[in-house]
Amino acid sequence: MSAKIIDGKILAAQVKENVKQQVAALRQKGVNPCLAVVLVGESPASVTYVRGKEKDCNECGIENRTIRLPESVSEQELLAVVQELAQDSAVHGILVQLPLPAQIDERKVITAIPPLKDVDGFTPETAGRLMTGEPCFAPCTPAGVIAMLKSTGVELAGKHAVVLGRSRIVGKPAALLLLGENCTVTVCHSKTKNLQQLCAQADILVAAIGEAGFVTADMVKEGALVIDVGINRNAEGKLCGDVDFASVAEKAAWISPVPGGAGLMTRAMLLVNTIRAAALQNNLEI
Repeated sequence: MSAKIIDGKILAAQVKENVKQQVAALRQKGVNPCLAVVLVGESPASVTYVRGKEKDCNECGIENRTIRLPESVSEQELLAVVQELAQDSAVHGILVQLPLPAQIDERKVITAIPPLKDVDGFTPETAGRLMTGEPCFAPCTPAGVIAMLKSTGVELAGKHAVVLGRSRIVGKPAALLLLGENCTVTVCHSKTKNLQQLCAQADILVAAIGEAGFVTADMVKEGALVIDVGINRNAEGKLCGDVDFASVAEKAAWISPVPGGAGLMTRAMLLVNTIRAAALQNNLEI
């Protein structure tokens, strides 16, 4: 078997086209969707991510405000910026680019974002809503994972999904979203025993463990759906995922590549959350 590719580039383009139409509809009703991004310092990775988000917003007609702050900014100063954006009715989504410098309590800053503007899906209230199945903005990467799985046309209900990784940003919310799709979910992590056997039982395998090429063909069930969330550099310095793509693609039915998969869908889902936020804050349907 040779796996079909879940093409994040094509999927993200479709999402963006839909977002563009919804932005136009909101503007006709007098709402100009706006995303505010707070960038602290000049970390090359963070600067690149923010530039990508700006590009996406421009393509879809979403107003983008990027607030750049020095690496030396105090926690109090950063909180004041977030609180000002929280009170600004023209701003519909707030994203604080992570990681933050050591002098700043990340959780305190994230908690300061109102849930209705939490388009990254990181606040404790959002996590609680996700847990209880109430409406909320799902974190963008796990939401992108579900969108990629649905794009295959494979029925998800009843499938055994294994999530490799238990981070609060990807692993845990991905497990909750998969439960919401009526999958049976196993979460594996660094202390899991019989990891290889558990992965090999998965109809759906989501790799978010942060280790290049960790998932090999002997860990994958014949005909599985494999989503690679990892972003690593291999020995040659090339971008790669957590999955050994070449060997796993021989066994899986569907597989997402790195690059060209989860990263692009993460950015696309941020746009979806932003226009949903703009609509909800103005009591509009989209």
